[in-house]
Amino acid sequence: MWDMKTFIMFLGLILVLEGLPYAASPEAMQRWLRQLAELPPAHLRVIGLLSMILGFAVLFFVRYSGLLP
Repeated sequence: MWDMKTFIMFLGLILVLEGLPYAASPEAMQRWLRQLAELPPAHLRVIGLLSMILGFAVLFFVRYSGLLP
């Protein structure tokens, strides 16, 4: 099913996507991070949990929908 090459490729893709905003617009990222630091921890927790649920939903959909071979 999954091999180490696929895992490393996904890891590389994640790093590219995570680094893209910092490389494309570092000033905007600094402003956004300052605003993010001012949010209460409870809001950050909710944002994180919602992001995780959305990510799992996407993975589940792609895995079981037959969309990809």
